[in-house]
Amino acid sequence: MVHLSLAARIRSGILAGTCFFAAAPLLAQEGGEGPPPSPVTVVTVEAQDVTLTSTLPGRVVASGVAEVRPQVDGIIVERLFAEGSEVEVGDALYRIDSATYEALEAAAEASVAQAQATLGAAKKEAERMQSLRERNVVSEQDVDDAVSSRDAAAAALKVAEAQLLSAQIDLDRTTIRAPLSGTVGRTLTTQGALVTAGQAEPLATIRALDPVYVDVTQSAAELIQWRRGRTHEELGEADTTVALTLADGTTYEETGELTVAEPHVNELTGVVLLRLEFANPDELLLPGMYVQVEMPQALLEDAILAPQEGVTRDNRGRPIAWVVNEDNVVETRELTILRDQGHNWIVSEGLSAGDRVIVEGLQKTGPGATVVPEERAAPEDGQESAELEQN
Repeated sequence: MVHLSLAARIRSGILAGTCFFAAAPLLAQEGGEGPPPSPVTVVTVEAQDVTLTSTLPGRVVASGVAEVRPQVDGIIVERLFAEGSEVEVGDALYRIDSATYEALEAAAEASVAQAQATLGAAKKEAERMQSLRERNVVSEQDVDDAVSSRDAAAAALKVAEAQLLSAQIDLDRTTIRAPLSGTVGRTLTTQGALVTAGQAEPLATIRALDPVYVDVTQSAAELIQWRRGRTHEELGEADTTVALTLADGTTYEETGELTVAEPHVNELTGVVLLRLEFANPDELLLPGMYVQVEMPQALLEDAILAPQEGVTRDNRGRPIAWVVNEDNVVETRELTILRDQGHNWIVSEGLSAGDRVIVEGLQKTGPGATVVPEERAAPEDGQESAELEQN
């Protein structure tokens, strides 16, 4: 009986200790000694006007292209430009052997001199015959013949002068000049090559690269909005300049303008070709380069831009954000997202100006929990783009 009482007392002591330790957390919570609130990083969203854009693919096109071709026959004796250099209209590019054309010019000059002499003699003869006619020494027929000879000599002089002008033009064309200001590419001929007037193969190609055009395609429905002015009304006073994204994903520093829309819809794709003009002072844009254009479509007033890292999905796939209210308690907001804008989401419903969206520390807290919010510092210039590239 003594041993049983001792065992009973031991069991009673263990049970009492267990109850004490189980009740200890509850007593600590009742006394206000629970875990401290978790720190989180928030971004305070603000309402702002957002211009919606449409990304369109395109190709860079030179604003001017000229293929250099000879206008006379001959042998290339000299190239007068550096490949890839800038040239102006009228700059000498090639020189053709001019000996034959110099001889033709000299012959034309001799023909002009001969015609001038013949005309001078015919004028004197006509004057003499007119004087003799006044004294009735010669007949009227003789006077008419002298006048006709004079007029024929004058016409022959004009023909000779025209031939001289043609010879001079051909001689001048032995120096092949730039028909366009721009950048000349590689030469497609060499010294000593025989060229002919109007040949199919060009000697070189000149392209005007400042400004350049960007040809993009847009759906016919969107173009109709532009034609009817609806897009302009929606944009209002918003910035309607066109931004350009290069093939490496960076944004081109110059903005462009829409210059013309092709008055034709592609029957197979239902798109229209648009031409945009961009300044290209550094010649960074080259013809044939693939680019993307951000075309403004509409203006949203008082829209909310929510950081993408602060938006998650619930079990049903709906976009949600965790917001810290005035009491520093976490709330769940279901969002209506229109589209992305850079590294943000454009939110039409679910957030209001001044809401603090949690962007860091989500795994340490949950809805209904008290937190210690800290506003995220604004990124320095270039830091934000560098972070996006790393991600």
